[in-house]
Amino acid sequence: MQIRLAVISNAGGSGKTTLSVHLAYELGLSRFNVALMDLDPQGSLTLFCGLTPPEPSHTLAAVLRDSFDGNWPLVSCWSAHTDKVVICQGGMVLTQTADELVLHKRGAYLLADRLADYPLEHDLIIFDCPATLGPLPLMALAASSHVVIPVQLEPKSIQGAARLLEWYYFHCKHLRLNPPPEIVGFVPNQYDSRRAAHRQLLESLPKQLESMNIRAFGAIRDSAEFVNASGVGLPLHLYRPIHSACKDFKELAVYLASILGKTEASKSNKGIQQKKSAKEHAQ
Repeated sequence: MQIRLAVISNAGGSGKTTLSVHLAYELGLSRFNVALMDLDPQGSLTLFCGLTPPEPSHTLAAVLRDSFDGNWPLVSCWSAHTDKVVICQGGMVLTQTADELVLHKRGAYLLADRLADYPLEHDLIIFDCPATLGPLPLMALAASSHVVIPVQLEPKSIQGAARLLEWYYFHCKHLRLNPPPEIVGFVPNQYDSRRAAHRQLLESLPKQLESMNIRAFGAIRDSAEFVNASGVGLPLHLYRPIHSACKDFKELAVYLASILGKTEASKSNKGIQQKKSAKEHAQ
């Protein structure tokens, strides 16, 4: 009944970590419990969340070892401002993990196995993936219920996203993911309205995706303030609360909240129905 959202792109600098961090904070503001999972050996989430680089035993790599006992190494994010967001940190140790996944009998399914054997009760789990289509994103795909694809408004990035879709459809079939994770949509990133090429691509992208029944969300603008905010380990909402770019994440956050709202309503209705059935049986 939770959303497991893989933020996947095969291009560096596409805004995966920026999107992951700001979605986590936005959903936390809506009182949903969020867990960030850093699958990137660069450990970008550690920087963006203002945390100290962890020991290997306190990273996601430890979760993926056969000796894992269910004690998730979760650390609070922005604890002075919210109690709704935690992170399982990444780091260079994940480079070794990626090599080991290739040889592991359950490599592609290992993260899904951990979440099945030792469930997290968070409403939303976000997998921030590295800029490859290797073992770590593949593992995230197998563990996810939804996928979102950030993309730069550049021809090379758009072409790369097309290859990413081919990768997605191939591996959903190859891994027999049933149901396959739903593609929530594309999120254009680093949009500069002054550039004609950006305006043209932003206008044409929804039409290109429509034939595949994939949604294009509103663009996240290009702003140096995102870099400044990440440098002090804060989302833009806390670093510059009145900055207009804070609103750029709202559309996707509201969409995810609506799905979470439906799952909560479904759980509530199921509980009511169970109580009703029990009462009728007692009578």
